[in-house]
Amino acid sequence: MLAKPSKSIPDGADLVFEPKWDGFRCLVFRDGDELVLQSRSGKPLNRYFPEAEAALLAALPPRVVLDGELVVDRDGKLDFDALSERIHPAASRVNLLAEQTPSRFIAFDILALGDDDLTETPAVERRRVLEGLGIDSASVHLTPATTDPDLARQWFTIFEGAGLDGVMGKPNGPYTPNKRTMLKFKHSRTADCVVSGLRWYKDTEPGESVGSLMLGLYDDSGALNHVGVVGSFSAARRRELAVEMAELIPGGAEAHPWYTPDHGASRMPGSISRWRTTEQPWVPLRLERVVEVAYEHTEGGYPSRFRHTAQFIRWRPDRDTASCTYEQLDEPANYDLDSVLKGEVKAKG
Repeated sequence: MLAKPSKSIPDGADLVFEPKWDGFRCLVFRDGDELVLQSRSGKPLNRYFPEAEAALLAALPPRVVLDGELVVDRDGKLDFDALSERIHPAASRVNLLAEQTPSRFIAFDILALGDDDLTETPAVERRRVLEGLGIDSASVHLTPATTDPDLARQWFTIFEGAGLDGVMGKPNGPYTPNKRTMLKFKHSRTADCVVSGLRWYKDTEPGESVGSLMLGLYDDSGALNHVGVVGSFSAARRRELAVEMAELIPGGAEAHPWYTPDHGASRMPGSISRWRTTEQPWVPLRLERVVEVAYEHTEGGYPSRFRHTAQFIRWRPDRDTASCTYEQLDEPANYDLDSVLKGEVKAKG
């Protein structure tokens, strides 16, 4: 069951609101001693999260299907970087990380219990059945839920401090696989960034069409850090950008902090790693252009980077590139993950 974005939490919409967890979506199928963890794309996750498999076998009834999220937390906050590191090809590394950064499973829906198919049951009733399982362990949890939009708005504001993504709104109807019937209310912010480089659009000649613009922010030491890219342009806009950016290419490599003559793009995200087997070439630009982008989430500590591709808002010819610093990024109030799991809304001092 999928979600579509919505701008604000509504009144009178007959929705069940839940925190939006920042992890890996995971279906759990248990039949006796057999338990399968399945990603949203249908891939098995058991080998990467052996501790979750063991915890769920201990916590769940003999025959059940749940929908939820696998998360990893450190120091009272969700840590998506640590969660991503759990997807590793080496079994020895997986077992080590299972001890060092153990996962939690957050249950937020139930699809079947025993012989009963619950997918046609209204969401509020499914929630009652889920609550009746009595899930409560150190690493298997039941997500908080409410039908009160005012409380959901408080969650939206406060829970971000524990690393959560926003709030979900679930219609009080059946479970609808592969349909975007849920609503997601996510945090969205803007930042002015230095346009520091570009990548040409795939399957086109260099200079013909821009695939993405690379973004930079200055940290406290004055170093320019790569924070992500802005993309998702139309075909016509990609061609226009190729013309606009052409004037910034001459001299772009000279004194560029990310570019070295010997290694080119090897210092940049996009180089060969265990996640990709080919280079992603890029073109350094003169650091003269500022763009305002929208972003939802940052990751990686300080200096951080944007989690997802940023969205273009407008050029900022009135801004100097030196003003594009991390100081403009919002920092949510600190909040403890255990308090989120209890549905508490009071922020920590």
